[in-house]
Amino acid sequence: MNRRQFLATGGAAGVLATQTPQPSIAEAPAPPVLMKLGDQTAPTNDIHLKYLARYGVRNICGYPEIKGDRLYATVDELKAMMDLAGKYGITIDCTAPPFLESSFIDNEKHPAIMLAQSPERDRDIESLQIFIRNCAQAGIPSIKYNMSILGVLRTGRTPGRGDAMYHTWKVADAHPATPLTKAGHVDADAFWERITYFLDRVIPVANENKIRMACHPQDPGVPPEGYQGVNRVLGTIDGLKHFITIQESAYHGLNFCQGTISENLRNPSVEIFDVIRYFGTRKKIFNVHFRNIRGGRDNFLEVYPDEGDVDFVKAIKVYREVGYPYMLMPDHVPLAVNDTGSLQSFAFCYGYIRGLIQSLSAA
Repeated sequence: MNRRQFLATGGAAGVLATQTPQPSIAEAPAPPVLMKLGDQTAPTNDIHLKYLARYGVRNICGYPEIKGDRLYATVDELKAMMDLAGKYGITIDCTAPPFLESSFIDNEKHPAIMLAQSPERDRDIESLQIFIRNCAQAGIPSIKYNMSILGVLRTGRTPGRGDAMYHTWKVADAHPATPLTKAGHVDADAFWERITYFLDRVIPVANENKIRMACHPQDPGVPPEGYQGVNRVLGTIDGLKHFITIQESAYHGLNFCQGTISENLRNPSVEIFDVIRYFGTRKKIFNVHFRNIRGGRDNFLEVYPDEGDVDFVKAIKVYREVGYPYMLMPDHVPLAVNDTGSLQSFAFCYGYIRGLIQSLSAA
C-alpha cells in the first residue's frame, strides 16, 4: 500500500482526525487603544504648532494669549487659539490658567490660594470659575493646574548619554537658600485645609460645565518632616488617594505625572504599574506626563524614556488595560548645549511615544 492508498483508508482518516487541531476557546479581545500622543509645551503660536505637526503631535495642552492682566482667557481668546491650532490639524484637548503653576511661592505673582489669603484667594478662585465656564463654551474639555508652594525641587544636573544633562534630585544634597519660604510653616492639616477650600469652590463649577480638572502631584515628595517648613501632602501616593476623594466627581482628577509618581516610590520599576491601575480604574487620570527616571524617592535622575527604570512598553499596556483615553505627553526632557528649548529631546520623545502607541495598536 502506497502513501496515497494509506491516506484513503478509514484507519488513516482516524489517525488524521486525532491530529487535527481542535478549535480553542476564543481569547478575550484586547482593549482598544484610546490614548493619544500629546504635548504641553509653549507657546501656542504658528512656529511652535508647525514644529508639533512636523512630529505627528495632533493633541495638545494649549496656552491662549490673554490680553491685560486677567487671570482667565475669554471665549474669543480660547477660540482664536483653537482656530490657530486647527490650521495644522491639531486639537486643543486641555489648557491651563496663568496661575496655579508649578512655581516657587516666593516668585509667584498670584500666591493667595496657596497662602490662604482672603479675600484675594476668593477673587483668584472666581477667575478660575470664569475660566472653567469659558472653556466649556469654547469646547475645551480639560484644565490642568498645580497646588504648589515649593515648586519643582532639584539639586543639580548629572551628565548623561552623549552630551545630555539630566535633572537631578538628591535630598541629602539639598541646601535651600532660606530655611522657610514666605508661606512659613505649612503642616499637613493646613495644606489640606487650603486644598479643600479650593476644591469645594471649584469642582462644583467643573461639574456644572463638564470640565475635567487635572491636578499635578507635588514634585518631588519630601521627607515626612517636610522641606523648608512645608509638608507636601500631594507628594505621596496616599496623599493623592485622599485628594481624589475630597470631591466625589467625574471631573476631579489628576494630571498624572508618571515621572513624579515614580519619584515618590522606593522601587518604581515594580510599584508604578499598580499605581497606574489604582487611579486608572477609578477614571482619575486626565493627562499623563509620560517620562522616566532612574532611581527613586529622595534620589533620582530624569532620563530619556527608553533608558529609565520604568519599562515603558509594560506601562503603556497598563494604560490600555485601564482604558485610559487621553494624552501621553513628554515632560522634563534632558538638556543639551546645542538643543535650544530642548526641541530635539522633545522630538525624540514624540517619536518614541508615537511608536509605542502604534505598536500597541498593531498588537
